[in-house]
Amino acid sequence: MATYDGLFETLGLETWCGGGATDGPMTMAELLARANGSQAAEGADPSVPLMQTPFPSLDALNRSCAAIPRSRDMTEAVENGFLSVKDPLKTVLDPLTQPLSWMLDLSLEIFQDIPWFIMIPLLVAATWFASRRIGVTLFVLVSFLFMAFIDYYDDAIRTLSIIFVCTIVSILLGIPIGIAMSRSNALQRTVIPILDILQTLPTFVYLIPLIYLFSVTESKIYGIAIILYAVVPVIRLTDLGIRLVDRDVIEAADAFGMSQRQKLWGVQIPLALPNIMAGVNQTIMMSLAMVVIASLISAPGLGVKVLAGIRNLELGVGFVAGFCIVLLAVLLDRSTKAALSRIDASVRS
Repeated sequence: MATYDGLFETLGLETWCGGGATDGPMTMAELLARANGSQAAEGADPSVPLMQTPFPSLDALNRSCAAIPRSRDMTEAVENGFLSVKDPLKTVLDPLTQPLSWMLDLSLEIFQDIPWFIMIPLLVAATWFASRRIGVTLFVLVSFLFMAFIDYYDDAIRTLSIIFVCTIVSILLGIPIGIAMSRSNALQRTVIPILDILQTLPTFVYLIPLIYLFSVTESKIYGIAIILYAVVPVIRLTDLGIRLVDRDVIEAADAFGMSQRQKLWGVQIPLALPNIMAGVNQTIMMSLAMVVIASLISAPGLGVKVLAGIRNLELGVGFVAGFCIVLLAVLLDRSTKAALSRIDASVRS
């Protein structure tokens, strides 16, 4: 007898339970239990003390009533449901996401083809233009020279090129969505739960459906994962920044007869720009975090070195690659924060 046999007998459901037996595959726990000769495969011992009574989960109830599906049946149904929509979903998503593959491949090619003695000065000049801070600019110069000196420059540039494309796409998608959310409370209530799911979903879970939908040789497979993970902050902070614009300023703009478009581009976005730039900063950081995980599905760059260090138990390779990732994160963070400070100061003045 199983633990909950008496419950179904009391409810008079023996016939229903007996007629709904399933002949699906046994779980690994059941196979191991049967191999060890224990009673777990057939059911729990009815003499189990009350304090050790198992929770009435699907598997525990299934041992007493075969008509109740097991947890394995539930996960199998989820998998079959996804596989049933895989082909039509792929037909729709393939042409929509193919430009992302082209952008990532082109960016990688351009970043790698530019010689180091041109690329490093370009990055330093871009940092100076954005931040106007000597300390941050020198830090970027020293960091890239250091990574080039230890032969990690190529991997760092590949990582940077992926972040560059994914951040641009995230901004192009996130800012319009944030603006639309700021104008509609109903849309905000609809989108916020989706953003919560994207922000709390474990990073590895992003990769599971993408592996089924696309080939691992396609660049878009890791591009989509990075964008979905990184787009959330720029959406949230764009919405928040526009909603925090002073109502008196909005009323003044209305009094001057400004249209919605003029009010958006002339008043709301300039005043919300510090919040939007903070969202861009967080998007860059999250892109860098995800690009390391995405190395599991063929994303090039420093993440490959970290993965190689784990697979081959090469402690030094993993540590040095991890340090270069931290270095890249710090220089991107300092550069964007310096640019944010300039924007904030110009807005205040």
